Amino acid sequence: MLELYQFELSPFSEKVRLVLDYKRLAYRKIEVVPGLGQLELFRMSGQRQAPVLKDGNKVIADSTAIALYLDKTYPDRPIIPTDLQQKANCLLLEQWADNSLGNQGRTILLESLKSSSLRTSILPTSTPDILKNLVGSIPREAIDILGLGLGFTPDSIKAAKAEMHRSLESICMLLTQNGGYLTGDTPTLADLTVAGLSLLLKIPEGPYLDVPFNLKGKGVPGFADNPEYDLFFTWRDKLYADFRKPHLPNINNSGAAPTTPTTIAID
Repeated sequence: MLELYQFELSPFSEKVRLVLDYKRLAYRKIEVVPGLGQLELFRMSGQRQAPVLKDGNKVIADSTAIALYLDKTYPDRPIIPTDLQQKANCLLLEQWADNSLGNQGRTILLESLKSSSLRTSILPTSTPDILKNLVGSIPREAIDILGLGLGFTPDSIKAAKAEMHRSLESICMLLTQNGGYLTGDTPTLADLTVAGLSLLLKIPEGPYLDVPFNLKGKGVPGFADNPEYDLFFTWRDKLYADFRKPHLPNINNSGAAPTTPTTIAID
């Protein structure tokens, strides 16, 4: 079975999960615990960032590389158009979404992380309580200092928000013009990328993610609650309803769902 090494609330992991579900491929999620888990991931893939896909002896890192590998290796329900113009539009939109929705979304999220409850809620469910408590106790001022150290200045956050607004407005215009999907009559990698990378702007309400119930339907103020983007989130939620599989908890030997994900060693 395919194995996806991931963070549950990583937009780039969600992009890959959408591709896997759309192509109806069975896979096992393996949550990478921050710190030790990332070191193990590095030994396997040569880098510390999730997602990483393992298919037998093959190890593929990077969400785009994973999507292209899956489409080539498992060609049923293709996500790359054969028409050259549609293919070019699909790949350009996917690359743009990675750089805009993905990277700018991280910048915008930093401001929301000043809420201690949100900081602890977005950690993987397998994160040890001692680490969750430590993350939750970080004062708001320290988040500001950390953001400055990473280059997230008030001006850069303001610029990221402005770019995100322009991006969502553009996507809404595309949807108004094209109808159901961004580049054609069926979903492509562009649609699945845009949908997945909007994960933290507004978390889907359905049973798709292993997250606290109070996070579902919540998101970044000014985006998740903005009526101008109702078209976008309605489109995204329909994409989820049509193609995203419900999250099923691991079942232990007694038939009950465990309170934490099963720990699986990396080969």
